[in-house]
Amino acid sequence: MNPAMTAYRAGWSRGVIELRQSFTNAGDLFSHFLWPVLMLVATFFMRDVSFGQSGFTLGALALPSILGMNAAMSMVSMSQQLTADREDGTLLRAKATPHGMTGYLTGKILSVSGGLVADLAIFLVPGLLIVSGLAVGDAGSWLTLSWVLALGLMATLPIGAVLGSVFVSARSQGLLQLPILAMIAISGIFYPITALPEWLQAIAQAFPIYWLGLGMRSALLPDAAVAVEIGQSWRHLETVGVLGAWAVLGLILAPIVLRRMARRESGSSVAARRDKALQRIG
Repeated sequence: MNPAMTAYRAGWSRGVIELRQSFTNAGDLFSHFLWPVLMLVATFFMRDVSFGQSGFTLGALALPSILGMNAAMSMVSMSQQLTADREDGTLLRAKATPHGMTGYLTGKILSVSGGLVADLAIFLVPGLLIVSGLAVGDAGSWLTLSWVLALGLMATLPIGAVLGSVFVSARSQGLLQLPILAMIAISGIFYPITALPEWLQAIAQAFPIYWLGLGMRSALLPDAAVAVEIGQSWRHLETVGVLGAWAVLGLILAPIVLRRMARRESGSSVAARRDKALQRIG
């Protein structure tokens, strides 16, 4: 049997096991529900707030944007999990197995993607009951949502793997939160981006969060809602272009960075990190 195919099959099994564990562990279940519930509360309070003379509520504009934001946050989950696995020696064990890194990454992509889809469903299903004015009765809407989500994951998960390779400990992951929150603030998630200064709009359009939000809005909002977007267009071609560029960048960088990181891993480096962590606790 092809060794690479064996690694992919092992990775698939690993991902399924990790998913099953995340849905049967109390702590992981709490994490799955916490963020969607918080976003539902925010959407609930925006459901009747009108945006200018557009005829749409902030709740209707924000709901698909929040879906896009959560999809983009998959890179944070990927980064955090990879860093934690590096710190506790999981990556070292994967490195010691033939094609182990391939199997590890396959499993991690499956578990992160599966967890994300579950989180989106937890938010979207009750959100559709809370917010009115969404165009969800057309099969084309769900098709658009599917390709935007798939392309968004391709754009964000490899970047998350790169970031996870850069950070040496789970504690240092806090450095990632501030720039992510800043991008969310300027990406038109909770308020249309056209209300921001043009220089901030330009910065937001360089990152995936804005385009994921735009793509989700194009899928779930009526055509008339495009009036509050930049250029009054859903810009599907630009969405494919920007997310595709991030996907290509990540797919080029991730294998290089991961290989370099794996070469530096050793039993002594894992032990040193463990000793350092124990010293902080003590």
